[in-house]
Amino acid sequence: MLASNKLKDKTMATTVKAGAQTAKKAGSKTGKMENSEFHEFFVDELKDIYWAEKHLVKALPKMKKAATSPELAAAFDKHTEETNSHIATLEQVFQLLDEKVQAKKCDAMEGLLKEADSIIEDTDAGTLIRDAGLILAAQKVEHYEIATYGTLVVFAQNMGHNDVAELLQLTLDNEKATDVALTEVAESFVNQQAATE
Repeated sequence: MLASNKLKDKTMATTVKAGAQTAKKAGSKTGKMENSEFHEFFVDELKDIYWAEKHLVKALPKMKKAATSPELAAAFDKHTEETNSHIATLEQVFQLLDEKVQAKKCDAMEGLLKEADSIIEDTDAGTLIRDAGLILAAQKVEHYEIATYGTLVVFAQNMGHNDVAELLQLTLDNEKATDVALTEVAESFVNQQAATE
């Protein structure tokens, strides 16, 4: 299972890199809507999710350390690697748009990460109740990211930034896969055992 995940991770990294190279060859700017208010709003939202990813990558090791089961700890490790990849992808997106790589505070992610901290504080170490809570917190983050990236893909497509849309779609697909993986850990044993503690 872990070997399979490593292969998927390697494939994802190669695909992102190839996507970025293809986008650069195709020409990064379409000339469509670049100076519009909608484009400015789009870039502002990219800055927001960039802040979110940068702060998530710092929070995930803490969540891993708090996890009880090795399976959940491994899932958080994998999520950390993927989040670093998402940060790199966003930096490529800024470059394709000829925009400065910049973060803008994301109030939503700040709140979600505070909630994860509260779960750690409110549950006992070494319990699967804590793991169930950590999975809940992580999936709330995933759902926020899925909603954000899904919308950003559509925005990019509507402005003719197809190269950018392709890169963001790769991240969106990865976020969905992470959500499924967390569900699998929860349903395989965590929730059932947590209910008996």
